[in-house]
Amino acid sequence: MGHVRERYGSHSLGSDWLVYYHGASIVVEASSSAWMMLGIKKTLFLLLVCLAVASWGIGFLSFVQTVGNYRQPVISAALAPTQAIVVLTGGSERVTAGLDLLKEGRGVKLLISGVHAGVRNSEILPINSVPPELQECCLVLGRVATNTRGNAAEAQAFMEQYHYDTMRLVTANYHMPRSLLLFQSAMPDKRITPFPVQPDIVNLDSWWRWPGTFSLLLLEYHKYLFVKLSLMLGAY
Repeated sequence: MGHVRERYGSHSLGSDWLVYYHGASIVVEASSSAWMMLGIKKTLFLLLVCLAVASWGIGFLSFVQTVGNYRQPVISAALAPTQAIVVLTGGSERVTAGLDLLKEGRGVKLLISGVHAGVRNSEILPINSVPPELQECCLVLGRVATNTRGNAAEAQAFMEQYHYDTMRLVTANYHMPRSLLLFQSAMPDKRITPFPVQPDIVNLDSWWRWPGTFSLLLLEYHKYLFVKLSLMLGAY
C-alpha cells in the first residue's frame, strides 16, 4: 500500500489570515492585524449604539420639555382672535376650551374635527354650553377624520371652504408637537396658533413617577419621530 505523506507548514490568505497544515488537520488563524481590525470594528459598533441611545434619550427629554412648555393660555379679550378655531377630539377639556374660545369671540367659526359618525351632537356639546344661534352659524362638526393626519386634511378643507388664513389649534399639550408638524405641512401658507390644553390625567411635573404619563409621552414621542421622518422622506 502506498503511504500518504503528511503535510506540515503554512501559507497566507492575504495579510489578515494564516492557514496552518499539521498532518491531516488544517487550522485557519487570524493574524494580529485581523484581530486588531475586528476589535476596531466592534468598538465602532458599540460607539454607534451608544450614540444612537444617547441621541434618542436627549431627544425624548427635549420632547418632554417642549410639551411642558405648552401652558394653557387664559381665555380673555387680550387673546388675539383668529378666523378659525380647530379642536381635535380626544378629550372633553379640548372641546370645552374650543367652545369657550368661540363664545368669547376669539374666532369666527369652530371646527371640531374627528367626531365619530355614530356620536350625537348632544354627546359632544355640554348641555346649554352654546346658544342655538351660535351653533347654527359658527359651529361645524367634522366627521371624516380618524387620526391626526386626517384632522389636518379635514381642517385644510375647512380653511379653504371659508377662505380663512388664520387658525387656533386646540389639542392636548402632549399631542401638540405632532399635530403642528402635520398641520403646518398640510397648510404652510396658513398662520396656525397653538392652544394647548392640559389634561387632568397627565402629570408633567413628575412625569417619570407616573407610569401612565411616562408611557403616554414615550408613545407620543415615537409617533412624533415617525411623522417627522415621514415628512422628511416625503412619505406624507
